[in-house]
Amino acid sequence: MNVKAQVSMLFHLDKCIGCHTCSVACKNLWTDRKGAEYMWWNNVETRPGTGYPTRWEDQERLRGGWEPKDGSLRLKLHGRLGALLKLFYNPALPDIKDYYEPFTFRYSDLFDAPAADDQPTAIPVSAITGEPIDIESGPAWDDDFSGSGIYARNDPSLAGVPEETRRQLEELERIVFNYLPRICNHCLNPACVAACPSGAIYKREEDGVVLVNENRCRAWRMCVAACPYKKVYYNWNTGKSEKCILCFPRLETGQAPACAHSCVGRIRYMGVLLYDADRIPEAAAVPDADLVGHHREVILDPFDPAVIAEARASGIDEDWIRAAQRSPVYRFVKEWGLALPLHPEYRTMAMMYYIPPLSPVMSVVDADLFRLDLADGEGAFELFDRLDASRLPIRYLANLFSAGEEGPIRAILRKMLAVRLYRRARTVEGEAPADLERLLESVGLDAESAEAIYRLSTLPTLEERFVLPPYHREVAIESLADPLSHKGLTGLGFVEPPARGE
Repeated sequence: MNVKAQVSMLFHLDKCIGCHTCSVACKNLWTDRKGAEYMWWNNVETRPGTGYPTRWEDQERLRGGWEPKDGSLRLKLHGRLGALLKLFYNPALPDIKDYYEPFTFRYSDLFDAPAADDQPTAIPVSAITGEPIDIESGPAWDDDFSGSGIYARNDPSLAGVPEETRRQLEELERIVFNYLPRICNHCLNPACVAACPSGAIYKREEDGVVLVNENRCRAWRMCVAACPYKKVYYNWNTGKSEKCILCFPRLETGQAPACAHSCVGRIRYMGVLLYDADRIPEAAAVPDADLVGHHREVILDPFDPAVIAEARASGIDEDWIRAAQRSPVYRFVKEWGLALPLHPEYRTMAMMYYIPPLSPVMSVVDADLFRLDLADGEGAFELFDRLDASRLPIRYLANLFSAGEEGPIRAILRKMLAVRLYRRARTVEGEAPADLERLLESVGLDAESAEAIYRLSTLPTLEERFVLPPYHREVAIESLADPLSHKGLTGLGFVEPPARGE
């Protein structure tokens, strides 16, 4: 057993309101400079939809992630010889049109316009070439457009969804969508790290954050192609790769990342997970049907005495072990089994988790009127066994979160619905009837766990949502400099700005 610690984030999709506050907070803090205009380390996608960059899930074209071959894993992008051949030409890279060409406006058209009867307008110009352009796409171009015939219909995760269900989704009157926030997953088996020819990308030992050493980056952009989530970006101004750093300067001072701290819907949770690094190769190489189970097995019980002993032997601080025991991410992912990683079939062992949305019931047309797809007299309790009546198809959610296996999604939705019915009875009637107690038992919960899930989902305090361990950075700094002097010298930006060819 090789115990390591990972700072992880969880997204409760039932609570995301699509306000993009997280994206703006990240943008203002990290990517508001030349060459980073098109970078959205945090973005929020409308689903069904094609996402950002467009159709990033189409790995037949973009070749991201890993694939099992001859009992082991290999990069889907290339082997060793392929890496050499693709150094100067890589067809798997996304095009600028898959993102959008960064633009600004020629404001002189407003300031210098002569007096006239017509209102002057500022013409959009490319931030790269300076030439006038037509704006045709953007990071949230299909926001709230899941009923469109362009974005929703071309969502790669709709593969395998029955045609009748797809037609229902495409009808404007029955439109339904959810929001999917995405950041770098800081994977346990990151394909970007393995693909980098210059070794510029690495995974931090202390907290699992994946970072780019821009002094070593040589702009090969293999990391961009190998990341299946397309969360590594190329800065066209400096010639360096950049990505989400999980706001590690904030984490090191006990603050949550900007995207999480600014979240209006309070959908984000953060905590420490302990995992067994020795199990990663086996867990990532199993067939698709077994990926979810093996992924959960890699995460260790922080209360297990054997795990605690191995964690101490690995140099993990006592404060980190206690933080892992209080982690809300551990409770949702491992203890309650309510959260899953995004696209586990990419086999990068993503460490950002999602609680799938519990969507409303599909509606039908009856005598030119809309009504819920329920038989007469059927209520919410009967829906427990009719999850296929939900507007977001089970198959679609399975393609997103469980490698196409519907079993894990059905189990999670049943747990969430059981907790909802239990709490509704407690709120309306003052107590839950015996049949609801049995319903909880059928999904592996009891009244105590149902109350805990309800509490952590709906009424968490800031301290309950973000359980961040102390980094003890001052101990490392003391060996090199005076901590108080060092504190005054720290800040954002580069001490030596990266330049092309360096």
